Amino acid sequence: MSRLRTFLDMVRFEHTIFALPFAYLGMLLAANYPPMGGGFRLPTFHQFIWISIAMAAARTFAFAVNRYADRYYDARNPRTANRPIPTGRLSPGATLGYGVVALAVLIIAAWQLNELTLKLLPGAVILLASYSYTKRYTWLSHWVLGATDGLAPAGAWVAVRAAVDPPAWLLWLAVTFWIAGFDLIYACQDTEFDRNEGLRSVPARFGNAVALRLAQVNHVLTVALLAAVGGVMGLGWVYWLGLAAVAGLLVYEHSLVSPNDLSRVNLAFFNINGYIAITIFATTLVALYVG
Repeated sequence: MSRLRTFLDMVRFEHTIFALPFAYLGMLLAANYPPMGGGFRLPTFHQFIWISIAMAAARTFAFAVNRYADRYYDARNPRTANRPIPTGRLSPGATLGYGVVALAVLIIAAWQLNELTLKLLPGAVILLASYSYTKRYTWLSHWVLGATDGLAPAGAWVAVRAAVDPPAWLLWLAVTFWIAGFDLIYACQDTEFDRNEGLRSVPARFGNAVALRLAQVNHVLTVALLAAVGGVMGLGWVYWLGLAAVAGLLVYEHSLVSPNDLSRVNLAFFNINGYIAITIFATTLVALYVG
């Protein structure tokens, strides 16, 4: 139990709650697609439970692979040297073992949902397992991470609709650019380390100033894509109010960091992005309910 608690702490299991809102956003919008009269519709309880389990399992599996893949780099990086694997509190083998259990749970969840979800699962697993290695080969790794996290709302959509409709693509792209944007910010902490280790990232290749400017561009695209979702789904004023709040939070997030001051990166990375996810889900829920 002690090792399990260490593992859950290492993969920040409690932060699953910040990732769930976008999965639930995809689930909720799928249940109300195509937009038509007849009132507010909810997914089934069966769908809700298994989407929640799939989301938690996918995130846990991805984090386990990430911590295993990066264990040698983590040990040499002062920022990450205190993580469980470098300090010996958790072995690489145990980390992979927990990851395999999470993968098994993910497969069961996909099987419980629908045939298309299960058919698409191998592609999702490849992304979940491989994105941790992309930093060794390309500075586009930020967008690979974004595309991987974008599977959450798109996968939830497929789990409900058993189809890949246009809004699912818009949600996937919105989350891709959202995640890539704040990963660009977060990566600025390791610019010199990445350069010394031969790892590839935008900050290491082009510098922190360029990375932060690209992060802003990505977040502008995020807002534009979420606006497209609102237009396609015919969402009302509550959604647009929520989207304005999200835009304001993104502006505030970028105000917290600069190329020469990264002291508030964790506030920008964890707190603000948690508020963004909850805000867009909550206002979408209300917008769908009030019509």
